[in-house]
Amino acid sequence: MTIRLLLADDQAMVRGALATLLGLEPDMEVVAEVGSGDDVVAAARSTHPDVALIDVEMPGLDGIAATAALHDAMPGVRVLIVTTFGRPGFLRRALQAGASGFVVKDTPARQLAEAVRRVHSGLRVVDPALAADSLAGGESPLTARETEVLVAARAGGSVADIARDVSLSEGTVRNHLSSAIGKTMARNRADAVRIADEYGWL
Repeated sequence: MTIRLLLADDQAMVRGALATLLGLEPDMEVVAEVGSGDDVVAAARSTHPDVALIDVEMPGLDGIAATAALHDAMPGVRVLIVTTFGRPGFLRRALQAGASGFVVKDTPARQLAEAVRRVHSGLRVVDPALAADSLAGGESPLTARETEVLVAARAGGSVADIARDVSLSEGTVRNHLSSAIGKTMARNRADAVRIADEYGWL
């Protein structure tokens, strides 16, 4: 049986390299390549892949949101997240979104092909080091609102700018920022954004 693959990565060179490497496998065929999370579901509907390899950081829908959308639209398609960003929070969120596996991009070609086969057969595949980090890191301590405020704070705008972006009062935004700074044990707002980002909580 030939395993039909969809590749989603905004870096054309990476996508091309993956297509070449996996295309050399006798039991695999790349049937679609897209560079944006927004295009994943449409490409899957038109080509009917067995496994989608999806990057986390993409324009439009990010890889985790694209995974959730694909899981809702075509639950039979297995998803393997292949990413440069080996952050613990990403792993947890990807699995919650319906991914069957999570590996980093520097995984050797033979191991990546084997991961595809395992995911296709219904198994779960997770990078061992990332799994250990994820268990050590635990769940995000941030509430949904605190997460939303920190995401808005990434742009570096004022409290008024953030309040406008998230449709909250400035006082409420300050309270959420203060709480997030405390929970992440950060020095300031920018540090809280950095720490939460590193853990994959945003």
